[in-house]
Amino acid sequence: MHVGIVAQQGNARAAELADRIRRNVEATVSVDEATAASLGCPGTPVGELGECDLVVSIGGDGTFLFTAREVTPTPVMGVNLGEVGFLNVVSPEEAVETVRRAAERSREGTLDCQELPQIRATGEGWTLPAAVNEVAVLGPRRGRNNGVGIEIRVDGALYSGSHADGALVSTPTGSTAYNLSEGGPLVHPAVSAFVVTEMCAEGPMPPLAVPTDAEVTVRVEAADHAFVVADGRTRERVTPPTNVRLRRAEEPVRIAGPPLEFFAALGKLE
Repeated sequence: MHVGIVAQQGNARAAELADRIRRNVEATVSVDEATAASLGCPGTPVGELGECDLVVSIGGDGTFLFTAREVTPTPVMGVNLGEVGFLNVVSPEEAVETVRRAAERSREGTLDCQELPQIRATGEGWTLPAAVNEVAVLGPRRGRNNGVGIEIRVDGALYSGSHADGALVSTPTGSTAYNLSEGGPLVHPAVSAFVVTEMCAEGPMPPLAVPTDAEVTVRVEAADHAFVVADGRTRERVTPPTNVRLRRAEEPVRIAGPPLEFFAALGKLE
């Protein structure tokens, strides 16, 4: 049994908890390089932790997103040191025991995981890493007299065409993030749909839920350049006119540990 740990960088509490898990779980445990440096132990590049049987993310949802992007399809367990924690449901106080139980179940082949769909954006000669939350297609600048011309199609059928700051395609997981701030709906994790939301469009259409097996195409025009951004972390600069295609990624994110507490986390948004 091999457990990997990725702790939020620059967070002494996260590093201390990583050390406690490392010392108290009966398994081979590897720690990401930055955390290992602070603990004075050997470290492993995060991307190589995908070879583990289970990876533990310690921090907020941002740390979880980073970890999932690097290690999927390996199961990830999130320990919450943040405020909301839609993806991190294990408390620091229960972390050691929860990881210990998960390691035992993985060893026995009985580890249960919740699978969440991801979105992947592709274009002319490029592909972005899969996004857990959302993909945003953005003009060079936001605001009045800026933005970009967009045309949105779902499986080839025209949904909307407008001048806008951009367009957002989010997963149910991402409905509580960027999508929500742009006026999109909350989507329960059990609902199999992606949400298409225009951003400050002229004559906007309402947000649209589409099946996760649909292909959404965003045609970008009327700007010197635009950006395609996955989970706010990885981006591709594109030159209009061009098409951005968005589809469900081949691999879902697999979350190990207790079930996601969607409604409990919603209460923290108030």
